[in-house]
Amino acid sequence: MNVPILYEDNHLLFVEKPVNIPVQEDRSKDQDLLNLLKEDLKIRYQKPGNVYLGLVHRLDRPVGGAMVFSKTSKAASRLSDAIRRQAVEKKYLAVVRGKPKKKYGLLKDYLVKDKRENKVYTAHPDNKNAKEAKLEYEVIGSKEDLSLLSIKLHTGRPHQIRVQLSSRDLPLYGDQKYGEEANRAGEQIALWSETLAIEHPTKKEEIKVKSQPPDKYPWNLW
Repeated sequence: MNVPILYEDNHLLFVEKPVNIPVQEDRSKDQDLLNLLKEDLKIRYQKPGNVYLGLVHRLDRPVGGAMVFSKTSKAASRLSDAIRRQAVEKKYLAVVRGKPKKKYGLLKDYLVKDKRENKVYTAHPDNKNAKEAKLEYEVIGSKEDLSLLSIKLHTGRPHQIRVQLSSRDLPLYGDQKYGEEANRAGEQIALWSETLAIEHPTKKEEIKVKSQPPDKYPWNLW
C-alpha cells in the first residue's frame, strides 16, 4: 500500500493516512497503518529486529489525511504531552448534508462513549462520564444539498466532529454510523485531516504539514 510521507526526520514521521485502513490492529485483523509503517521503516533503513514507532493520536478508520507518529520514545512523550495540553493544531475538512445557519460557529457539547456499541452520544454536563468537546467551523461553500466546512478542533474526543455535527442535523456525507438515515450504504465518509502543526520535540520549531482530500465527489464540488 502506498502511504505518502509528508515529513520525516529522526524523531517524527508525518504521513497521509489512506481511507478505510485502521490506525492500529483491531478485531478485523485487517492490515493496519502502524504495522505497515514499521515494516516500511525496517526495509528502508535496513533495521534488524523490531522497529519503534509511537502512536500518539488517531484517526477513525474511514477518515484519511495527515497523521504524525513518533520515531523515538522521547518524541512520543513530548508529543503526547502537547496533545494533552491541546498545543497541537488540527484542522479538518468535512462535507456535511445541509447548511449551517451561521458561516462561523463554535460548537460545545458533552460527549459519552458506549464502548459496547463503539458509538458516542451527546450528554448532559452533569453526567460523570461526559467529557467536554469543542470545535470551531467555517463554511467554505455550499452546493446542491451539501456544505464544505473547515474545522478546527479544540479537543480530541472520539468521533467528535461526526457527533457534534450530526446532533445539529448536519450529518457528514457518507457517515453510516451517525448519519445512516441521510446516507446510502457504500458512500465514503467525507472527513479529511487537512492540517497538522506541532512544536518539534527537540528543535522547538513548528512543523506544519498539509494534506488535500482526493479529487473525487463530493470533494471536487469545490
